[in-house]
Amino acid sequence: MDFIPNKTAFIFPGQGSQKVGMGQDLASTYLVAKSTYEEADSILGIGLSKISWEGPEEELNDTINTQPALLVHSVAALRIFQDHYPNITPAYVAGHSMGELSALVAASAMSFPEALRLVRTRGELMKHTGTNSPGGMGAILGLDLQQVEKICTEASSPDEVVQIANDNCPGQVVISGASNALERAMPLAKEAGARKAVPLAVSIAAHSPLMAEAQEGFNSAVEAAQIFDPKIFVIGNVSAQPLVNADEIRADLQAQLSSRVRWTESIQHLIDQGITNFIELGSEKVLSGLVKRVERTSNRMAFGTHQDFETNKANG
Repeated sequence: MDFIPNKTAFIFPGQGSQKVGMGQDLASTYLVAKSTYEEADSILGIGLSKISWEGPEEELNDTINTQPALLVHSVAALRIFQDHYPNITPAYVAGHSMGELSALVAASAMSFPEALRLVRTRGELMKHTGTNSPGGMGAILGLDLQQVEKICTEASSPDEVVQIANDNCPGQVVISGASNALERAMPLAKEAGARKAVPLAVSIAAHSPLMAEAQEGFNSAVEAAQIFDPKIFVIGNVSAQPLVNADEIRADLQAQLSSRVRWTESIQHLIDQGITNFIELGSEKVLSGLVKRVERTSNRMAFGTHQDFETNKANG
């Protein structure tokens, strides 16, 4: 890939991309990654690196660990990339759900320690709210967004709401909300011709009204956090538009937990701005696959392992 800054965006994964062992080979190969993990362990006062590298899986999948683990891996990959290509700055950055905090670090809108503490708080609040207001999430494949919106409306009642949580790419939508409403939505999706409609193995109804308690607590944490005007445009999850100053960043974060992740629209906006190259920094290659579903002709590279850095050579 010819790395042309004004045609390039960095993208950062969110929850669901984690796996035991992530980041370990980076830390064993690159000093900057090793120091990033050591810094994170010191800031949080826990062995996050050990949880990331050794598990057990249940501990890594606990959202209070998952979210900071993903951010640390993404920042480690970002720092390695910046060492390899010090003269390259993307035109935009974007992150999926909690990945937006990784994107804010990349845009110099938030320091790594500040983002790490904030994402840990985010996970704690979401876990607590999931216990107090349990719900669920489900994946629907093969229907368009309007069809899924109609299904959510039909399955919801005044006291039991289900809504679109993640518009990931054409034909892949995640819904979230009250368990009973979710159970009503699944057969409706199959009747409408969904290729797949399955509940996800989570008890947290992320990006739904059930996250109101977590959002309230997170809003206070965001208000107290030190956030700067970004040096690179950040595409917000809630607006799917560039966030150009600290106030806009705060507003996006303070609506994020109970609002839809507009990922398809975010990627489409980047494409409309002339972005053709997408660099995914962090665990797995989930977002690269979603970008391909939005625009098949886009160029995509993922950097999350030592092997990725060896095999993917970007020319700048």
